[in-house]
Amino acid sequence: MKKTLTLIFSYYLIQGTLHNLGHPITPTYVNDLALNPRMFGFFFSFMSLGIVVGSLFWGVLGDRYKNRPLIVFGLLMYSLAQVGFGSSSNPVMMTAFRFLAGFSVSASITLLLAYTIYHSTAETRVRNIAITAALLALGTTFGYQIGGLLSVLFIREVFYVQAGLNALYALYVFFTYQEITGKTVNQAKLTDQFKTALTLDRSLLVFLIGLSLATIAATNLSKYLDVYIIDAGYTPSELGTFVLVTGLVGIFTNFVIVPKVAKFKKDMVIMRYLQVASAVLIIITFQIEPLMLALYTIFLIYMVLKAMFEPLEKHYISLSATPKTYASLMGVRQMFFSIGMVLGPLISGFLYEIEPLWVFYFSAGMFVFAFLLLTVSDRVNLKMKASKL
Repeated sequence: MKKTLTLIFSYYLIQGTLHNLGHPITPTYVNDLALNPRMFGFFFSFMSLGIVVGSLFWGVLGDRYKNRPLIVFGLLMYSLAQVGFGSSSNPVMMTAFRFLAGFSVSASITLLLAYTIYHSTAETRVRNIAITAALLALGTTFGYQIGGLLSVLFIREVFYVQAGLNALYALYVFFTYQEITGKTVNQAKLTDQFKTALTLDRSLLVFLIGLSLATIAATNLSKYLDVYIIDAGYTPSELGTFVLVTGLVGIFTNFVIVPKVAKFKKDMVIMRYLQVASAVLIIITFQIEPLMLALYTIFLIYMVLKAMFEPLEKHYISLSATPKTYASLMGVRQMFFSIGMVLGPLISGFLYEIEPLWVFYFSAGMFVFAFLLLTVSDRVNLKMKASKL
């Protein structure tokens, strides 16, 4: 068990690093191609749309077939997509490659999360999910930092470096991934599996819609803050350094704070009020000058709350699954999560052109709506439990 968890943790660290190498240079890349700044959000939205489509697809296949070839194939497709994106200057082709990148990477996102749950007990599940989130965050900071440093040498070629290293990562998974022994395979018809995966009780459905709204807010903040920092005159290297610091905050939160918070067993209550606190902190952040002072103080508190939310929501959703449906339900979860990643940048692309700050105030509003939906979900869940008594 410990060896398997060590491998899982290594996958998250490597994937977090490699899959974020291109993010700090993408705003500069879009500017260098003289594309409309709105295309930055458009590209991200289409990658997220690929994740929406791919998550349920890979999740259902993951409950039916061996996972290793699915993960490896998805990673190799992702490398191909990154090469295509970096070698093209045609917005239509670049958009298509973004969609392919999202569709393919959703294989490892979905199946590795299900794999983590498979190898966790009820007592260690939140802890293990928190550790994977921390390592993914650490990898993300490494990726941003390395990508920012590489931008001093070249821009377009960063995507080629990313693709090559990701292919090596696929080989690492191929030779180290251990299929689950004695796994009970879902033998239902493939079409029936898709129908079952999408049949959710009312409480969980409302929760997942709330998750989508929270994701809209968080995605806007993470992606358009990158653009906002660059437009404010800071360099990709400075952006990479800031992301490194936020990542370290996230790591500390997941390793130290989340396990302590999980002991209260009040996941829903905590998740609800994290939304309200996040909205308040975001509004305060963009009232303070200079920008970096606000980001390194108030915004870092928001990053603590964001890091707390993810493992709690994953754990909460996993409680509705069985060993036969872990991958499928995590695919559904990723689908709703990614819907937020699609809608957020599309809406904010228009808002940013009108007034950049509107993007962040819009995010604060989405956190408030997420709070309301999580509250409704909690009330519906309590009524459902009471009716069964």
